[in-house]
Amino acid sequence: MSNDHVRLAPSILSADFARLGEQVAEAEEAGADRIHIDVMDGHFVPNLTMGVPIVKSLRPVTELPLEVHLMITDPDLFVEAFADAGADTLIVHWEGNLNLHRTLQRVKSLGKRVGVALNPATPARMLIEILCDVDLVLVMTVNPGFGHQKFIRSMIKKIARLRDMIDALPHNVDLELDGGIDPATAPLGVSAGGDVLVAGTAIFGTDEPIATAMDRLRASYGDRTS
Repeated sequence: MSNDHVRLAPSILSADFARLGEQVAEAEEAGADRIHIDVMDGHFVPNLTMGVPIVKSLRPVTELPLEVHLMITDPDLFVEAFADAGADTLIVHWEGNLNLHRTLQRVKSLGKRVGVALNPATPARMLIEILCDVDLVLVMTVNPGFGHQKFIRSMIKKIARLRDMIDALPHNVDLELDGGIDPATAPLGVSAGGDVLVAGTAIFGTDEPIATAMDRLRASYGDRTS
């Protein structure tokens, strides 16, 4: 896989919320491919974060796709609200979903892209039966719930297995990596087959400009064309 196809999805979980719109605009100007929005309900994961109003407020700020990562219980109850707020992609978790296929079809019926996320302990093989129904697979390379965590290196083999599964499909599916992505770990994930990198702290949590942080991340896996 060519590094030219690796895309960056800055995660606003690490952004300065007092300047959220400004920082998203800076990320877009610096060449971000999409904006990643982590939604946590304090039940599915031990943290509480943003919801529908954040998505709605960002929609007029950027022309980039907004992807919403639903780390919540009963995502079926909320997918329509997030779709109406302006989300372009909705990502739900395999874990704890009562009827994943029904959820995927519901999101598609709303005209949105749909993804499935796997926690670190969930094997790649759990997606065999529904891989053809998704637009995106998100591999959690940390346990979900908090930012600033260290990349779990044992996930490299899972990423490679999913790369093989996706390459066997007749259509494209994004293989997205989320958690602990920085200039040290991004090359590992890209080499294993990841083609979308979610990064929060490495982009918004440094003392350098957002554009500089994004360029540093790209350079780490060999993309020096931006």
